[in-house]
Amino acid sequence: MSVINRLDASSVGFGEQLAQLLAYDETQDAQIERVVSEIIADVRARGDAAVLEYSRRFDGVQAESMAELEISQAQCQAALEGLPEEQRQALMKAAERIRRYHEHQKSEGWHYEEADGTVLGVKISPMDRVGLYVPGGKAAYPSSVLMNAVPAKVAGVQEVVMVTPTPGGEHNPLVLAAAAVAGVDRVLSIGGAQAVAALAYGTETIAQVDKIVGPGNAYVAEAKRRVFGVVGIDMIAGPSEILIICDGKTPADWIAMDLFSQAEHDELAQAILLCPDAAYLDEVEASIQRQLPNMSRREIIATSLANRGALILVKDLDEACEIANYVAAEHLEISVADAQPLVDKIRHAGAIFIGPYSSEALGDYCAGPNHVLPTSRTARFSSPLGVYDFQKRSSLIRVSQVGAATLGPIASSLAYGEGLQAHARSAEYRYKN
Repeated sequence: MSVINRLDASSVGFGEQLAQLLAYDETQDAQIERVVSEIIADVRARGDAAVLEYSRRFDGVQAESMAELEISQAQCQAALEGLPEEQRQALMKAAERIRRYHEHQKSEGWHYEEADGTVLGVKISPMDRVGLYVPGGKAAYPSSVLMNAVPAKVAGVQEVVMVTPTPGGEHNPLVLAAAAVAGVDRVLSIGGAQAVAALAYGTETIAQVDKIVGPGNAYVAEAKRRVFGVVGIDMIAGPSEILIICDGKTPADWIAMDLFSQAEHDELAQAILLCPDAAYLDEVEASIQRQLPNMSRREIIATSLANRGALILVKDLDEACEIANYVAAEHLEISVADAQPLVDKIRHAGAIFIGPYSSEALGDYCAGPNHVLPTSRTARFSSPLGVYDFQKRSSLIRVSQVGAATLGPIASSLAYGEGLQAHARSAEYRYKN
């Protein structure tokens, strides 16, 4: 039995095979929907008391007040200082690279003046308060703290509130250290749907936020889906994905490990290689079989590759680009010596890693661009998380007296056409005596 699917783009029915490989069932468990709905309603009704009750029930946290669930900035700083030197330096260097990249995304408002003195433009303002959800317990995602909090602070968000569950009262020092490095303003040891609801609606001790970002389990994802509209959210992310275009010149072990790097996330993750060299695909498959037994998460990798992974033979690199644009993968590696001509042909991808030395893992942690990326083909219409996700734009309209005489008749005519008399009269007052 092959460890990974083998497909040929020239075969009859390839399109159907590819669509089936990409298919991801987002159907939500009815039980999760019901539980989350009840939790959100309860938090809205009872505030802190409900949050405390669910924290005790689900996380085993013995707390009688919300103050006991607050993690001070001093504790976060102590966690940072308590890390091994190499780990602390790595965290700080990654944060600096992420900050430097996102500084380039800052934009200023603009305006222009028309001949009659009318001024039109845009004012860009940061959000006041943002909530950041971070998985807790044994799972350690300091990189997610940096990728979400740093661009928010670069954007000028006044307060970043981080929530992270602490099952059994277990704090993750890496997560707290990352919060200190990223400049998170407030940290609360709460999680699950109750934390999302508290951020979205506010409680006695937690102010309502404007937007909630960050990954979580199925309950957190469903809670974010339900509160969207009351607050903004970053996205409802699907399983992680990597698509690699290779000319057959990169060492096969490198490519096999790049496929592993996504497959190890979970059993639903997807890893696909496109190459015009059949013999090279054989090399990569052999490398997968040789390296897999040595991987600590080999069972997860094996399931992911067997169910959703593929080595696909293509006619040429141009066809590989066509397929890549259809897949619109979260991560796209173009492992080709002269990669730029292929980059120019890519329209849909969350992040593009250019050349054989640009492994996706570097982007996950420290290259600088954000690792919060669109999945499940949503790169066709959405973008990586960035500074712009924590800002909003207000239109600026300053009409001069001369401008009102020009614009008024146009607006009046259109308003009467829509049967909106008050609109028409409002415009007419500005230019009729």
